[in-house]
Amino acid sequence: MTRPFEGVKILDFTQVLAGPYASYQLALLGADVIKVERREGEDMRRTPLSREWAERGLAPAFQAINGNKRSLTLDLQKPEAIAIVKKLAGRVDVVMENFRPGVMDKLGIGYEALSAINPKLIYCAVSGFGQTGPDRLRPGYDGKMQALSGIMAITGHPETGPTRAGFAVCDVLSGATAAFGVSSALYQRDRTGKGQLIDVSMLEATLAFLSGQIADWSVAGHRQTLSGNQAVSRRTTANLFKCGEGHILLAVNNEKQYRALMSALGREDTLSDPRFADWFARNENEGALRAIIEEALAKRPAREWETILEDAGAPCASIWKVEEIIDHPQIKARGAIQELDTQYGRLRFAGSCSSSLATRLTRVVTGCQANSPLRGGLISGRIASTSSPLMSSQRSKSRGLMVTGTRSCSAARSSPAAVVTIATVSSSSPFGPTQVSNTAAKPSGSPSARWMKKGCLRPASVFHS
Repeated sequence: MTRPFEGVKILDFTQVLAGPYASYQLALLGADVIKVERREGEDMRRTPLSREWAERGLAPAFQAINGNKRSLTLDLQKPEAIAIVKKLAGRVDVVMENFRPGVMDKLGIGYEALSAINPKLIYCAVSGFGQTGPDRLRPGYDGKMQALSGIMAITGHPETGPTRAGFAVCDVLSGATAAFGVSSALYQRDRTGKGQLIDVSMLEATLAFLSGQIADWSVAGHRQTLSGNQAVSRRTTANLFKCGEGHILLAVNNEKQYRALMSALGREDTLSDPRFADWFARNENEGALRAIIEEALAKRPAREWETILEDAGAPCASIWKVEEIIDHPQIKARGAIQELDTQYGRLRFAGSCSSSLATRLTRVVTGCQANSPLRGGLISGRIASTSSPLMSSQRSKSRGLMVTGTRSCSAARSSPAAVVTIATVSSSSPFGPTQVSNTAAKPSGSPSARWMKKGCLRPASVFHS
């Protein structure tokens, strides 16, 4: 089965999280994503969680969102590198970047310049505030967006103050927004034959996800406050409660569920208590109802109550840690955690063999087929294929490396004599015997060879031969 974006070629200049997360979704669905980095690689490769992985240039956070991609390192300050980008832009379907507005234009590879080369090009720019407006040049970071958007004003408890979400929610939702924008533009291009600019503002993407909270104010005049663990339904029994051991999050939001909860707790007497006759009364007497519920919950640990209440029809969950949930029977049954064999052993990542995000396409095989690339492109799980029309190979004798560089890009050759001839050979790599590509002939004076000597190009897959 083909994957939805198979055949779609993406030149990806994004870095850190929001942008790479966007291109990762498209890579999971079959797009051929070429990640363009500076020669030392982007900073996300070296996040300080683990010195061991940072020194490899494969920090866990980087690996989590860069699988199924290949890497090309370029020094964009050199005109030869810009020439390569322009040639590649004429061959790809999508360019993605998340620099501050104007940076790519200053380099001569912004939307106007590249769309003039390729009118069908879809150009996605992710930034903190968008390409226009008074704050367009201000930097965009997840924490900054959480504070600015109103998320932190409604997250946390009054006694402890505003709280940042436990993960980079604004980065991730902005990336999802960008991926959806690219998908939409590709669909529209099939009908119009024209590309377009996709302008993704992290702030606006976040506000779109806060549509309910915005409407509460703009329609009903309700001011949002710190709500702790209270659900947006504002039901008293949709909140966090203490148990004999641990806590449980109740998601009891309707009358049937409320009755199931009180019955399972052995407190059917409260069903006739006028203090708890309806949701308005329950909210008014929240303290008394909480005391009754927690007195009953104190008899067992949270994990036991989770099973009892769920079986009784009262939705809930105990608090699971990340290291626990990835081994949950439901996650295992669905194959939601992908395992990849790499030179560093078997690694596990979110994003299953048959899904991208939580979306499952029943007639499509998606998911991560290869781990994140090393700088210059060595895929640390499975060697990148050279079947893409953008890519082929040459041997750099002076460095003792097998490299995968550009092929169909005419910037990489000045005459037919410079076109590489591909022959598949078996070679030993850090991962054991691996199929690699070799060249029959390549003039040492070809433009791509000269650009490598100038330091502006590091071909897209590098590993010791």
